[in-house]
Amino acid sequence: MSHLTEQICKPCEGGVKPLNHADARTLLEQLSGWALGDNNKTIQQDFRFRNYYQTMAFVNAVAWIAHQEDHHPDLEVGYNHCLIQYSTHAIGGLSHNDFICAAKIDALLSANNGAHGQT
Repeated sequence: MSHLTEQICKPCEGGVKPLNHADARTLLEQLSGWALGDNNKTIQQDFRFRNYYQTMAFVNAVAWIAHQEDHHPDLEVGYNHCLIQYSTHAIGGLSHNDFICAAKIDALLSANNGAHGQT
């Protein structure tokens, strides 16, 4: 299997089962700082920044990734943080798409070193 950052999200309109806990845990090991939440229905991470400008630059980069992958997270944005939660709403839980997008955010930050996550 190729690294998550090399994969592309596939449309999900329902009709497939969400990932089970074991599969989600295995994929989670490929991410940095993300945690399972909501009874295995979400992955999340709270990213911290020095100021509002850095936070908003990050939010815009996440929006670009979401647009490119056509897979959109829930965001909670504050002055110096952005909480990201991924879930595939069409199936009521986690899909491979959630982990692909999280990995792309990890790659964005490893290239930039501008933030750190806290769950």
